[in-house]
Amino acid sequence: MNKSDVNCIIRRMTMADVDGVAAVEAATFPTPWSRDAFVSEMKNVAARYLVAEVDGKVVGFGGAWVILDESHITNIAILKEYRGLGMGRALTQALLQYLSNLGAAYATLEVRKSNEVAQSLYVSLGFVKLGVRKRYYEDNQEDAIIMVCDHLPEAQEDFEEEETVTE
Repeated sequence: MNKSDVNCIIRRMTMADVDGVAAVEAATFPTPWSRDAFVSEMKNVAARYLVAEVDGKVVGFGGAWVILDESHITNIAILKEYRGLGMGRALTQALLQYLSNLGAAYATLEVRKSNEVAQSLYVSLGFVKLGVRKRYYEDNQEDAIIMVCDHLPEAQEDFEEEETVTE
């Protein structure tokens, strides 16, 4: 599969996407979040999620929590067969733009110490390594690298979101 063969749409996650997102999560992580966790996230006023969709199928997603000017990326995942096509980069860039539009000044995340591919992607998007959370991951006690990006894209002036509080 080549980049040119894939028409990927990145859009806001809806409740109808929960099963697809839970399937991507289960296929990607050793200790995946449950379907119910994503249902709860869809009801969480601080949570925002995007999905990557190809031919009507959810093939990836990314989510974050936003509180005032702080944002924390909770998870980013792309199905294995769609990796290497630029979707992870496009999804992460779209998520950073979304967070900026919501008023976030920076984004933080944790990534497995062994996940050098993800770390490289994050560094290429402006993240820096800030520290380590020892034995963060429950499945194998692996350390997590804490990363932060403090220069998000400029907020889009025409951005509107129905449930976003504005004064």
